[in-house]
Amino acid sequence: MEQRRARAGSGPGARAPGAAGDAAAIADARTAARRWVERVVVGLDLCPFAGDVLRGDRLRIAVCDAASPEGVLAALDAELARLLRTEVRELETTLLVLANALRDFDAFNAFLDVAEELVRRRGCEGVVQIASFHPEYRFAGEAPDDPASFTNRSPHPMLHLLREESVARAVASHPDPAAIPARNVARMRAMGADALRALVAACLHDSAPPPRRS
Repeated sequence: MEQRRARAGSGPGARAPGAAGDAAAIADARTAARRWVERVVVGLDLCPFAGDVLRGDRLRIAVCDAASPEGVLAALDAELARLLRTEVRELETTLLVLANALRDFDAFNAFLDVAEELVRRRGCEGVVQIASFHPEYRFAGEAPDDPASFTNRSPHPMLHLLREESVARAVASHPDPAAIPARNVARMRAMGADALRALVAACLHDSAPPPRRS
């Protein structure tokens, strides 16, 4: 999934370590995340590489039900270790869904520095990178209502653990990877904020309007 770091103020699913929570809510968060990947990331072709991983069942969607940043960090550490000890043919990438934490975008954005420090501390710099998604995502220098931000807006806060080797391989296989971000921004702006907001919100429910590529 394509990622640009925000600096603006204002396989199978699994449950990651965290405080005890409602099982139905955890299942709902996992389902919403999968719908978002299917309908938005793949459905709108925001990431040309995601469909193959999804169809190959090499995406793990883990749900962290912790409410504190410390709980999220513990879940992230566990998922990082799991990714590294698992063969890529079984698990290529992990999407960690934060069901109860970091709903405030500024707090989430600040947490990304902590997450990246964990990657460095574990000796994984250059091996794993973290992409981020949030319901209120906004890129630095862009207006809050700019539809371009919907490339990274998701039903729940999410941390995406990507293997650097997988990213390099995917980029090498694409005829023009440098054009993907600009193409995605143009597509989002053509669709408009209202349609995109409805599409993301519908991932929290049973039905959704069909993706419309522009």
